[in-house]
Amino acid sequence: MDQQATNKSSHSWSVSRSLFGLLILMALLMIILSLHHIKEKSTSGTAANWKSNLPPKFYSTMRQKVETRKLPWTQRLLQCGYQNHSFTPEERSEGTFLMKMIEWPKPPCPAVPFHKSSNPAHVRFVILNSTKTFYVGDQLQVMLQMNDFEGHPKQYGGDYLQGRIHTPALKAGSAGTVVDNQNGFYYINFNLSWPGKVEVSVFLVHPSEGIQALERLRKERPERVYFKSTFKLGATTETTVCNLCLPQSKSLCNFTDLRTGEPWFCYKPEKLPCSAHINHAVGGYEQKLLMQEEKHFFQSAVNVKKSILPSGTAYVIVKPSPRTGTGVGKCVPGKPLLSPSGFYYQDQWISSSCKVQRFNTPASIRDCLSGKKVYIFGDSTIRQWFEYLTGFVSGLKKFDLGNSKNTGPHLALDIDKKIKVEYYAHGKPIRILPISSQDLPLIANKLDEIKGGKSTIIAFTIWCHFNTFPVETYIRRLQNIRKSILRLLDRSPDTLVVIKTANVQALPRDVSLYNSDWYSYQLDLVMRKMFEGINVAFVDAWEMTIAHYLPHELHPQKVIVKNEVDVFLSYVCPSEKS
Repeated sequence: MDQQATNKSSHSWSVSRSLFGLLILMALLMIILSLHHIKEKSTSGTAANWKSNLPPKFYSTMRQKVETRKLPWTQRLLQCGYQNHSFTPEERSEGTFLMKMIEWPKPPCPAVPFHKSSNPAHVRFVILNSTKTFYVGDQLQVMLQMNDFEGHPKQYGGDYLQGRIHTPALKAGSAGTVVDNQNGFYYINFNLSWPGKVEVSVFLVHPSEGIQALERLRKERPERVYFKSTFKLGATTETTVCNLCLPQSKSLCNFTDLRTGEPWFCYKPEKLPCSAHINHAVGGYEQKLLMQEEKHFFQSAVNVKKSILPSGTAYVIVKPSPRTGTGVGKCVPGKPLLSPSGFYYQDQWISSSCKVQRFNTPASIRDCLSGKKVYIFGDSTIRQWFEYLTGFVSGLKKFDLGNSKNTGPHLALDIDKKIKVEYYAHGKPIRILPISSQDLPLIANKLDEIKGGKSTIIAFTIWCHFNTFPVETYIRRLQNIRKSILRLLDRSPDTLVVIKTANVQALPRDVSLYNSDWYSYQLDLVMRKMFEGINVAFVDAWEMTIAHYLPHELHPQKVIVKNEVDVFLSYVCPSEKS
């Protein structure tokens, strides 16, 4: 009996000691976990701060939006019908870099009231060192601090500005380069390229708060410009809505291009098969896109392309340079696109990188293009080149293919000089009058069909019709075009490829919501970066339209188009003199 009591007591002590040891181990484990959590917070402060500063979750979709930001750039493309297997590791990496490159500074608060937004009427720019003696070749710098509608200085950046210098009497002008200090201060740098009285003009294109709305629309409403297609079989005709990133609310017809993987969808007709698809056209523009407060950020007379006045004088006197300038070489592909890329003088564009020739007579253009095959691909802003050439050069006769002037394709021939010029609108998406599906080839596919050689000239542009879509779709389109260009240059290195950049335009009423200069600027940055180091030439229509004294227009006036064509032809027939 005593032995049993002793054993019981011993057993109870053993259990108690085990439980005590287990409690000690659990306490140690909790301490280790706590230390690890503290270390993790200290090594990822940026992420922790970002999480602690998330905006209030007013909407049920806020969590989904935050999580989307962490996804790779290709994820947005997969949601629009692109195939995951078609991206190489290099393309994935490039897209990530490009999306990071164009990230725009955001206001610290996602919902800024209108009276706290940028007001150009309360801002004055100042020319730094305006009393010094300036010479041709010097730099001129302008500074401004952005204020809100209450007259208070803003403490953050993100406003989109444009600037130019000009001498009206000389029909001279040049674009400036804007530097955003992201604290409310902005600097605009100019190259002084001609002597005389040089005036400065600065414009607020969009306040940072308006750009927030533009970004939201690009992400959430890519379908705000919609398209339509006609399906016809026998006597039966149906029309349905089409788009990239088309919501799958109904059955779809999949018109993805098999060679490039570029997707396109239409809602399936009720009666006809998808194979009855015959054309493409713009459908319309969705309205009522802005939230209540956002509407205030898009007032043409208040804060869209609104001039900013100077504090003091708005000009400097520039003297001829005492130094002898170095000449530029002939226009050849492969040169980097400088900024500024040139300037106007007496209404003629002077390039910073090469000697631009003047093709002032039809004979000079005919001699330059003699024996050449010219292929022009793109939108209506490069179709202006085709129209200029066929309108100015009497020997270049437009061959009637029965197509509308505004759609194409178009063909022009000069039998005596053996010149052929073709124009094709780039493939979908494109806002255009009804056009046969067969007449809308993708640029990449057309390039793969061209043999190339020293008598072959390629000119293309693509930007405006991608303004309403996520930038990821534009990157993918350029990746496909670039691959085709590299294949073309590989099989025919003597082929000349010329890229026309985007250009600025007027922004009345609601145009900003579909075709803002800011959208175009972002795409243009992407294009320039993607074609760096490739043996192509550029016509910098962006700076050529900012620098000119004429009002901004989507389709620039003839004097600007003539200068664009002169630069283009200077690559076709480069001057041997430097």
